[in-house]
Parts: sequence; structure tokens; C-alpha cells
Amino acid sequence: MTRPVASSEPLVCPNCARTFPLDERFCPDCKMPLVYAGFTGVDHPITDVEERARKIKRQYSEGDLVRVAGARNQAEAEFIQGMLLEEGIPSVQRRSRGFDVPDFLAAGPRDVLVPESGLEVAREALHAEGIPVAPAGGSGASGARLWKPSSRSSASARATWARPRASR
Repeated sequence: MTRPVASSEPLVCPNCARTFPLDERFCPDCKMPLVYAGFTGVDHPITDVEERARKIKRQYSEGDLVRVAGARNQAEAEFIQGMLLEEGIPSVQRRSRGFDVPDFLAAGPRDVLVPESGLEVAREALHAEGIPVAPAGGSGASGARLWKPSSRSSASARATWARPRASR
């Protein structure tokens, strides 16, 4: 009985992507079994988008987007998104209402939105880290109500809200 001839392609470590001669069987650094180069994804490095997509759990990606948390700026929102991604929850950020001015660029408050199916897990994960979450009961992508009328009558409250501010 004849044995199949091994490929002449070099062996690579699936973990660190280092190449080795055909007489090696394990990576000395990673202790991983080596594979033939033609059968792995080491020919092209994994992009950041592919790596993020692999972390997302499908059961958390269903439903409409709902506001789960707020951030003071873009960096803080990206930090929250990274924490959610580590739990397998996809998220997006958007500028909060009233702050969509191009001059601010990364400044200004942000809303972090998650699909409805991942809302409870996202709240638990953020609460465990001490990050305040949006109140429950919000509807649609806006989540919690952003403005609440004062104790005055609704007509005078609307007039106060709609009145332009004096320029400084």
C-alpha cells in the first residue's frame, strides 16, 4: 500500500504564521501542530473587520437597534463598543440628538445602540463594569426619552423649549 506524498509546500503554525521545514511537526514557540501552508488562512492576514465579525454571537444580532448606553465622546463610545464586542454583542454608535455638528468631529455625546436580542446581556455586561446604562422602556433606536417637560403646562414648556437662545 502506498502512502500519499506530502505536499512540497512548507508547514506553517496556524497561531503565529511562522513557516517550518517538512520535518517539523509542532511550533516550538506556540506548541501548536503545524499545517500545510495551502490549507490555512495565513496566506492573507486576517483584517480587523474579519476578526470583529468572528467575535459576534448570532443570537445577539436580531431585532431593531435600541439605545443601551450613552458616552461623553467618541473615544468613550468606542471603549463601550469594545467591551460589548468582547461579550459577543454587536453595537453601533451615533451622535446624540442636537450634537450633529461637523465642527465637533469626535467631541460631543454619543449613543451606543445594540440589537434588541442582545439588550439584556449588554446591560448586564455594562452594569458589571460600572458603566451606567440607558433606562428600560425606551422605544426604537432612541431608547430613553431625551427631553422631559417640566412641571409647567405642556404648552409653556414647548414654548420654552422652542424659544431660541440669545447669542453670546
